[in-house]
Amino acid sequence: MSVIVTLDNVYRAYKMGSEIIKAVDGISLKITQGEVCCLQGPSGSGKSTLLHLMAGLDKPTKGSIHIGKTRIDKLNENQLAVFRQRYVGFVFQNYYLIPTLTALENVTMPLSFCGMSRKKRTERAKELLEAVGLKDRMKHKPSELSGGQQQRVSIARAFANNPKIIFADEPTGNLDTANAFEMMKLMTSMARQFNQTLVIVTHDVELSEFATRIIKLRDGKIEKIENGRDQNYEEKHA
Repeated sequence: MSVIVTLDNVYRAYKMGSEIIKAVDGISLKITQGEVCCLQGPSGSGKSTLLHLMAGLDKPTKGSIHIGKTRIDKLNENQLAVFRQRYVGFVFQNYYLIPTLTALENVTMPLSFCGMSRKKRTERAKELLEAVGLKDRMKHKPSELSGGQQQRVSIARAFANNPKIIFADEPTGNLDTANAFEMMKLMTSMARQFNQTLVIVTHDVELSEFATRIIKLRDGKIEKIENGRDQNYEEKHA
């Protein structure tokens, strides 16, 4: 399978007073197209920093990061914005929905930057919201939705532009166990349906078993890499 993410000797250091903190300390890693890759480790291990570097939300102190053939650490902010609109989706713990917009409008919004007609944007958003189980909640605003429903909207939004890779930073952190399991099933099944790559940060050991690979971090370094469950895990445990 083709490689979609390549990190080569990546560092991210911060200065705190007179001390230099290496949040990411010389990581090299390749992630292939269609993988469900889980970044796991204790607080302060560097997993969220690593995800942000891969997503182009932060720049490395040293090293190179490629998504496909594009070296994203060399792109300026405008180039990164265009690149992310075309190739990347995001799911975050806090949803980041626009409170004044309906579920439908939140999902259609990123599509407006892609040159898609209003009709096609609406059709695409409705299709995705139905896929995540919100057919009857499309006209509801975030305040009228439960936490689980809001996260479903954010998942639909992340998949709206059919990205090659979706980055999810603690996407189930604000959900109870049952909803967390459902969100992981939803994201992984949607990604696998279209051979999209999914990179997830999570503290939850059980949820990491949805992954094809589990990358365990400690002190900014890769401690070990484990094989996850097979790709039909969630179907077998439905």
